[in-house]
Amino acid sequence: MAQSIDKSKNVDLTDDELENNSKGELIKRAGQLRDRRNELNQKASERASTRDELNAKTREKVDEAQHHREKRDELNNKVQEHKQKRNELNAEANELFSKVDETKSELDLDDGESLDQLEEEIEQLEFRQQTEVLSSEDERELIEKIEEKRDQYQNRKEKLDQGGDIEELREEAKEIRSEASTHHQKVTELADKAQEHHNQMIAAYREADDIRDEADEAHERFVEAQESADRHHEDFVRVQKRLRELDKEEEKERRDERAQKREEARAEAEDIYQKFKEGETLDTEDLMKLQKSGLL
Repeated sequence: MAQSIDKSKNVDLTDDELENNSKGELIKRAGQLRDRRNELNQKASERASTRDELNAKTREKVDEAQHHREKRDELNNKVQEHKQKRNELNAEANELFSKVDETKSELDLDDGESLDQLEEEIEQLEFRQQTEVLSSEDERELIEKIEEKRDQYQNRKEKLDQGGDIEELREEAKEIRSEASTHHQKVTELADKAQEHHNQMIAAYREADDIRDEADEAHERFVEAQESADRHHEDFVRVQKRLRELDKEEEKERRDERAQKREEARAEAEDIYQKFKEGETLDTEDLMKLQKSGLL
C-alpha cells in the first residue's frame, strides 16, 4: 500500500504573499506550485490504477464465489432429487418386506431353517451315510435324522408354495433396496461436492472482502493525493491570475507613461513653435522636435 503524502514537500501560498510578493517571487512560486501539482497528480493516477486493479480483483473473486454458489445450489438440487428417489425406493422396499413378513407369519415360517439350509444339511447327512462305516444303531439314527430333515424341507416347501411369490417379493425388495442404496451413495457424493463448493464460495467471498478493504484504502490514498493536487492547482491558478493582473497594471503604467511623455513633448513642441512664429531662431534639435510633433 502506498505511503501517505509527504506534506513537507507541499507548497503553501498565503493571501498576503499573493497580494504583496513581487512578480519575480510569484513566478517562482507558480513554478513550485505547478511542479508539486504535477507530482501529486502522478501519485493520484498511480493510486487510482492500484485501486482499479484491486476493484477488478474484487469483482473476479465475487464472480468466482458466485460460480461456486451456482455449482453448490445445482448439486444440492441433485442431492434433493436423489434423496427423494432414495426415500421412495426405501418406502417401496419396506412395503414389500412387510408383505414378506406378513406372509411368513401367516404361514408360520418365521422360525426354522431355510430351504437352502435344510437342503445343505440333507446332503451332508447323506454323504456321511455313504462314506462312513456305522453301527446298525448309528445308521438307523442317521436315516431317521435324514427323514426328519426331508420332512422339514417338504413341509417348508409346501408352505412356501402356499405363500405364492414370497421369494420373488423378497428378491424384488432386495433389488429395490439396492437401488435405494445407490441413490444414497449419490446423495453422499453430491453432498460432499456441494460442501466443497460451499467452502470455496465462503473462501472467495472472504478474499473479496479483504481485497475490497485494500481497494478502499487505495481510494482514500487517491483522494488524499488528488485533493492535495487540486489545492496546488487552485493556488497555481490564483498566482497566474495575479500575474495577469500585475501585467495589466504594468502595461497601464507604461501606457500612462508614454501618454505623459507625448503630452510633455507636445507641450514643448508648441512652445518651440510659438517661438518660431515670433521669429526666434531655432536650433537643429528644436527643429527635429517640431518635425516629430507634426507641427512643422
